[in-house]
Amino acid sequence: MTNRPLPQIDDDAPFWNAASDHEFRMQQCGECGHVRWPPSPVCTECWAEEHEWTELSGRGEVNTWVVFHRVYFDAFADDVPYNVAEVELEEGPRYLAPVECDNDDLYRGMPVSVVFEDVTDEVSLPKFEPK
Repeated sequence: MTNRPLPQIDDDAPFWNAASDHEFRMQQCGECGHVRWPPSPVCTECWAEEHEWTELSGRGEVNTWVVFHRVYFDAFADDVPYNVAEVELEEGPRYLAPVECDNDDLYRGMPVSVVFEDVTDEVSLPKFEPK
């Protein structure tokens, strides 16, 4: 059992259910094909309501990142310093998650791919590692 804060699973349950199976899924518009994150009841491009949860490649590039040097949450005290990166996925959306590498090795455009950390029997958290 983890002492880390876990996601509140509600409308994004398909995302977390897929993550627990180590699949990276996001909503894709049934009208225009736009892949969006975070999930929403309508497409942010064409306002259509139809969508499906499509499996993504899990590949992308680091767009930007921060390195936390202070303990803001006790649950992460052992991890300091740690990074959180914005990864631009091949399919378009941007997703925030740690990149598993030395913080000094991060650079803009770094190719990464998703991996999953099983934190409970029900929750697996996406993170990235360099390709």
